[in-house]
Amino acid sequence: MQPQAKYKVLVVDDDPDIVELLQYNLEKEGYEVAQAGNGKEALEVARTFKPDIILLDVMMPVMDGITACRQFRDNPKFKDTRILFLTARSEEFSEVAAFDAGADDFIVKPIKPRALISRLAAFVRRDNQQTEATPVIEIGDLRIDRTSFNVQRGDQKITLPKKEFELLAFLAATPNKVFSRDELLNNVWGNDVFVIARTVDVHIRKVREKIGEDQIKTIKGVGYKFNTD
Repeated sequence: MQPQAKYKVLVVDDDPDIVELLQYNLEKEGYEVAQAGNGKEALEVARTFKPDIILLDVMMPVMDGITACRQFRDNPKFKDTRILFLTARSEEFSEVAAFDAGADDFIVKPIKPRALISRLAAFVRRDNQQTEATPVIEIGDLRIDRTSFNVQRGDQKITLPKKEFELLAFLAATPNKVFSRDELLNNVWGNDVFVIARTVDVHIRKVREKIGEDQIKTIKGVGYKFNTD
């Protein structure tokens, strides 16, 4: 991803007042901003705009945010794009559905513009820190390249959305060490991102589906570890 001043943010909401407010504050911080009024339009705009971050509402006409998020995650071109839901829906099932679709964060409106900017800045910092870590992890036939965000098992390339990649890379960096859900939330999502513990379970399930069920082991009542046994 690019330096913060050149980060591209796509704001997707059917409320023009919210879009205008977000665009004003983001551009003031140096972000390049595009907008869309629903999920279908967002998919079309993103093809040419190529956003680094997408702020996505849940309830919208034509195509809702959850459906749009799934379609973004199904497209390898957007596997590294941060997707943050910014919505008035506060029910736990909406949050779980958002993370299951591939979201990186779930923010409940209303949120002050400065608080939102801080959340985005936290993602930018973690992206920059990620590039400073050990660039390549190799365990058996599994290769995890933190620079290019590529995962490969033997000759097979595996596509992971950014948060699934970060979770896998964090666990694989210290194989056979057990991490609790809280530790994973703090280290992968960060202290300034408020998500539920079930978010970890959803992402672990998705990673397992792609790299194999036995690679990440559940330690009942404790957490998860990257298994090399």
